[in-house]
Amino acid sequence: MGAGTGSTPSGTDQVNFSWKSSDSVSGTMNASLSDGTIYSGQFFQVTRDTTVDNLSPLWAGWGRGPWGYGWNDWGAGPSFITHYTGRVVANLSAPSGAHMRCKFQLVSPDAGMAGGGAGQCQMPDGKTIDATFPKA
Repeated sequence: MGAGTGSTPSGTDQVNFSWKSSDSVSGTMNASLSDGTIYSGQFFQVTRDTTVDNLSPLWAGWGRGPWGYGWNDWGAGPSFITHYTGRVVANLSAPSGAHMRCKFQLVSPDAGMAGGGAGQCQMPDGKTIDATFPKA
């Protein structure tokens, strides 16, 4: 179990994250925005043993690309596993049905989210959130 913080690059929109591991490579995550909106869903740590079939919740709500700058290989294909190995990825949804997707580089992949990390989330409007997670 742990927490993190984030904001838009301008620093105007603050986000508080919380996460809880279900096993060594997955769990649940919540993101609470400053406007009161809460996004929640699953996160997955991508390892060399991960298969795309195990990641089906990541594609919900995003349709087909283009995905925007910095979201290379985001899709249900083998290149996704190659590109995101050693990272945590998440697809969070709000009660309205809107989705936020996230990708985090772990400080120590062997420790999972508990080892800390940093990354970025993308909002439905394309706005980005820079996030950091201290060591739990």
